[in-house]
Amino acid sequence: MSRAERKQAYFQKLAKLLDEYTKIVIVGADNVGSNQMQRIRKALRGKGVILMGKNTMVRKSIRGLSESNPKLQAILPYVKGNVGLIFVKDDLSIVKKTVDENKVAAPAKVGAICPDDVIVPAGPTGMEPTQTSFLQALNIPSKIVKGQVDILNDVKLLVKGQKVGSSESALLVKLNIKPFQYGLLLEKVYDDGSIYDPIVLQMTDEDIIGKFRNAVKNVACVSLATGIPTVASLPHSVGRGYKNVLSVALATDYSFPKADEIKKFLANPGAFATTTTTKTQEKPKVEEKKKVVVEEPAEEEDMGLGLFD
Repeated sequence: MSRAERKQAYFQKLAKLLDEYTKIVIVGADNVGSNQMQRIRKALRGKGVILMGKNTMVRKSIRGLSESNPKLQAILPYVKGNVGLIFVKDDLSIVKKTVDENKVAAPAKVGAICPDDVIVPAGPTGMEPTQTSFLQALNIPSKIVKGQVDILNDVKLLVKGQKVGSSESALLVKLNIKPFQYGLLLEKVYDDGSIYDPIVLQMTDEDIIGKFRNAVKNVACVSLATGIPTVASLPHSVGRGYKNVLSVALATDYSFPKADEIKKFLANPGAFATTTTTKTQEKPKVEEKKKVVVEEPAEEEDMGLGLFD
């Protein structure tokens, strides 16, 4: 197959996927090897389809298809760097979970940028006492215990965003610590024209309900403050209106059935008091269990009489 034919086949495949799927996860593929990519493809089988390719080809294909589907233009600003596309039909959270589970541990190479803080834990290191100077150069407090070096306290060796130096890398290798995890990194989610951050996929049903409640409260507050009625403010408006009408009825001769009940109560509260018979500090009588008394036969005074006569 010639180069032109391969490009044409790629454009056709991408066009078919964009037409068939409305959900796309844009992922970063830095530091992901071919073997790891194969494992991810296998794990996503039946859940999503991964498509990698040159950004120029992807952008060109999307621009061509956006004439019939303008929503696809939302993807263009994020097709940059070493990225790929995961096309999804079902639940996006399942894809995120699968991608997160297929990350591999990796050592800290010199010059790499730390994706997270790296902390060296306290405890035995297995290093010989002659290597204490190596730890001192990195300002790591240590002591010698039973012929090996022990680190006294947890030490933050690297900070997120810091470049790994040769000393830090050598120490982590000696301690057999692989602090980094590499895999596909979810960057953006496209959902039928909308773009949002993948952190939304971590939200539970309780989180969504809580945010919806807060939004309804905010709408109700704004509606009541501006005097613009909405569905959210209607119950509060009706409640306030009822209180106002009830106040007028209690202060004047005007009345209505609900107000009559309250007027009767205010006129004679004692009539509505529930009479409860309270027992004086009598404890409930507990039926005493009848004790079964076994009568022992009375000893006869002349028991054994005549035996020693």
